[in-house]
Amino acid sequence: MDPPNLSLPPHSPPILREQTMTKSDLINAVHAAAAEKSIEVTKKATGELIDLVFDEVSKAVVAEERFSYPSFGTFSVKKRKEREGRNPRTKEAITIPASNTISFKPAPALKESVNPKKAEKPAAKGAKKAKK
Repeated sequence: MDPPNLSLPPHSPPILREQTMTKSDLINAVHAAAAEKSIEVTKKATGELIDLVFDEVSKAVVAEERFSYPSFGTFSVKKRKEREGRNPRTKEAITIPASNTISFKPAPALKESVNPKKAEKPAAKGAKKAKK
């Protein structure tokens, strides 16, 4: 008996899961999607390609401080200033040093797929109309 095909067609609604997708889940999903498009690739090669993609994205963010992929989103480096904080145990004031972090801004298409628009509600009485 063949295992069920759990790959999703493009733009399908997300499956509610009790856990997050793992690397192994991603490899299996990409491998299944490739097979559906008649692309022959082993699971091992699929995993290696996914590793290469993430390595290149990481290098781009480090080197360029930004990586953008259309219809998905943009990763960028954000600089945090030095700031004052408190040690929660002793309540003593401490200085938190400046640092860099990575932020992600989803593309409108990704945002919409996570939060599909519902039918617009009629405006409430007295509400201003939007300018066109």
